[in-house]
Amino acid sequence: MENSFLFQAIIYLAAAIICVPIAKKLGMGSVLGYLLAGIIIGPYVLEFIGEEGESIMHFAEFGVVMMLFLIGLELEPAKLWQMRAMITRIGLSQVLITTAAFLGIMIIAGFSWQISLAVSMSLSLSSTAIVLQSLKEKNQMNSSAGKNSFAVLLMQDIAVIPMLAIIPLLTVAGDALSTDHHGSPIEQFPGWIQTLFVFGAVGLVVVLGRFAFVPVLRMIARTRLRELFVAAALLIVVGIAFLMEVVGLSPALGTFLAGVILANSEFKHELESDLDPFKGLLLGLFFIAVGASINFGLIGEKAIMIISITLGILLLKTLVLLSVGKYAKLGLDQNLIFAIGLSQVGEFSFVTYSFASQLQILDKPTNDILMAITAISMTITPFLILLNEKLILPKVGTLEKEKKEADVVDEKHSVIIVGFSHFGSTIGRFLRASGIKATILDNDSDRVDLLRKMGFKVYYGDATRADLLEAAGAHDAKILISAIDSPETNFLLVETAKKHFPHLELMIRAKSRADAYELMEMEVGNIYREHLDSSIRLAKDALVKLGFRSHTVHRLGQNFIKYDEEALKELVKVKHDQKEYISSVRRSIEMQEKLLSSERLRKFTLNDHTWDSEAMKGK
Repeated sequence: MENSFLFQAIIYLAAAIICVPIAKKLGMGSVLGYLLAGIIIGPYVLEFIGEEGESIMHFAEFGVVMMLFLIGLELEPAKLWQMRAMITRIGLSQVLITTAAFLGIMIIAGFSWQISLAVSMSLSLSSTAIVLQSLKEKNQMNSSAGKNSFAVLLMQDIAVIPMLAIIPLLTVAGDALSTDHHGSPIEQFPGWIQTLFVFGAVGLVVVLGRFAFVPVLRMIARTRLRELFVAAALLIVVGIAFLMEVVGLSPALGTFLAGVILANSEFKHELESDLDPFKGLLLGLFFIAVGASINFGLIGEKAIMIISITLGILLLKTLVLLSVGKYAKLGLDQNLIFAIGLSQVGEFSFVTYSFASQLQILDKPTNDILMAITAISMTITPFLILLNEKLILPKVGTLEKEKKEADVVDEKHSVIIVGFSHFGSTIGRFLRASGIKATILDNDSDRVDLLRKMGFKVYYGDATRADLLEAAGAHDAKILISAIDSPETNFLLVETAKKHFPHLELMIRAKSRADAYELMEMEVGNIYREHLDSSIRLAKDALVKLGFRSHTVHRLGQNFIKYDEEALKELVKVKHDQKEYISSVRRSIEMQEKLLSSERLRKFTLNDHTWDSEAMKGK
């Protein structure tokens, strides 16, 4: 048994390591890579995983449990209150309209209202993991589509709680679909009592969270043993999950509630930091399990029906989301990203299916079909997002808007700025205040519309395309400034500019040293690490408050940046040799501190008193 378990663990990890990089290389995203890995190692392809699939569902359940805890941990009440208008207006509209649409269709199709409501609520949910990961990978979290998608997902996460409370009520007026019971302690009670158990368990968790869990974590934190703190937090999570299971609720719901409670404590960030390394792996295991659990035998027998229903669900959800997005005044391209991204059925649905099956609302054949439909919709989504990005947006959104803007581009400037969010707009405002005009490009149409209302002349489009740079006057311009937040987009922009407009002086934003190294290897001479100057400015202000003279601090700051930039040029040569890199970093830090110390000792001023270097040495 142990060897079998270890062998399965090796298979899971090896499949992920092989499939995910390939999927990302093809532009499909890591989620699809995990799903494909599960399909390949599953019982219908390579057969590394048996058909019984019990071990797979254990992986899936554990993945859902941990994922929901981390999602709950991110739901800070302050953040929810800040987003309350968008969550209720956009998110609640999507959940209610989608549920109502599916409910009507299923009742017309002849299903009982109990089954129809349970299934409709499940189908209204989208995949938090797929959507958020896709938005983050494509750097769209701060776009209009990203913000509205996040609001919808938050509402769906919250809506799962009342959904799981409503499902037991559906057994009151409906006949049990089977007489088999699975030993849940609450199954022997009427539906209304089961609902009381649900609310009672939720209330108990909230009370314990306020008066027991957080104080216990405080006590454990005083030991200053990180592993003990993590163990205590996990014990609370598992304990709540067990409590929920005892009263007949999903363990995943319990961990979600635990995360919400701990999100309001002082330990939120420490827990996120401790658990973050495991988050990606756990999500990966979950999606591998989903891919491996797809019943291709059932799909083969009822292929036309299952595929037709899946495509119908995707289409209906897309139409509802397009309507909601239009109500939210999203531009066409942003609305397509929003609607297609959220069109799948989500991982929360596996939880509601399981609960409804446990309460005999869904029979096994129906549950298997719903599982297959959900898994297929999740698998198809990355392809739909890619199709939208590569084929639909260029025809419906991007080119249409660029053509509109081309009619009014009647001037060329010596400077082109790409990306006009906070970083880029600061650059643009400073240049304009100094009498320098720039051609500004941004690929978020809603932000472009907003900036125009603020008085900026901004053009919509993807600046990594040579034809757009050409239209923006790149042949005549002198400087191309990239203020884009995404390193991958910056790398692509540099390649395009160097290939088609080699005369341009490139000035590129870098988020970190690693990004700076990549740009240096691409022979970019002007690299601006986004936190360097602000970090030095803060340190300079701290020195002034400690009594240093302003002009001395300014000189020290300038020299620090100078030495750091020089060190960067040397470090990039050995960045692939970890041992040599670490050694070089240590030498550069020592040299940097020595040079700055020499500068400071040469003329050190503090509280309006000056010491020479010898006096300072003897202090």
